[in-house]
Amino acid sequence: MSQTTAAIDRRPAPRRHRFLRLWKKYFWGCLFLLPAAAIFAVFLWLPITKGILYSFYHVDFVHGNQFAGLDNYRTVFADRDVLTAVGNTLYFVFLCLVIGFWVPIFFALAISELRRFQGFVRVAAYLPNVLPLVVLYGLWRWLYDPVGPINAALQKLGLEPVAFMTNPDWSMLSIVIMETWQQFGSAMLIYLAAVLSIPRDWYESAEIDGAGVWARIRHITLPSIKNLIVLMLVLQLIATSQSYQSQLALLDGGPMNATLTYALLIVKYATARLDIGVASALGVLMFLVLTGLSILRGRLEGKGGNA
Repeated sequence: MSQTTAAIDRRPAPRRHRFLRLWKKYFWGCLFLLPAAAIFAVFLWLPITKGILYSFYHVDFVHGNQFAGLDNYRTVFADRDVLTAVGNTLYFVFLCLVIGFWVPIFFALAISELRRFQGFVRVAAYLPNVLPLVVLYGLWRWLYDPVGPINAALQKLGLEPVAFMTNPDWSMLSIVIMETWQQFGSAMLIYLAAVLSIPRDWYESAEIDGAGVWARIRHITLPSIKNLIVLMLVLQLIATSQSYQSQLALLDGGPMNATLTYALLIVKYATARLDIGVASALGVLMFLVLTGLSILRGRLEGKGGNA
């Protein structure tokens, strides 16, 4: 009889009791997460779901939507502007990587080597990031103007003025230079925090061994922040592939569609052509590409954390 009682006592607790224990343990945590989950559901997952559904419909908010099957996707693949926009987007991403990606790394390394005025230089480098976009676009329109200060300086040097805004060969490059100047400060602070977290003993030992600045950067700094550089590279690929604000505000995709990016084409389909179905199809295709990049980013973050 005692053995039977002991066997009953050793039985696992009923599922209801386990559920109550878990509920008491995680109730407040779930309660605090509820507002964030609701915001994500309403402003992120619901629009994504509706965008995927709309990509299969001819959207008409007056007379009602009609199922279109794959017609919107056929329109996307038949539109020559899509190929132009994809090419411009890849060109923009390439220019941002070649020109803009290395600027914050360079400034972070340079500031980390300063012995004086390091705080002032940090603030000065970050200031362009806090400019309102209206001020930013107005400033660079004036700088790029045919009679603006840049062309005036070129003429004083005996060079021909450059049509930054109206020449298709210069328009995208001009936007990249503007965005690099405006946005490099935030990335620089991230790199600088990583550089300053490297133990100073390593640098002191290298200096005792006679290592110069370049040797310390090459053999200590860059290997230590390698994972961060790769992660920031993926984040920049995701961000630049969605760029359209500067292209829209400065040139509206011109001249001759030279700055028409993929995201800007989506905006034009939705607002100018009022074709929500095709715009949604374009958005779904971009969503699939960016999802792949986000998965890659997650794996790189995991590797960086393990390292």
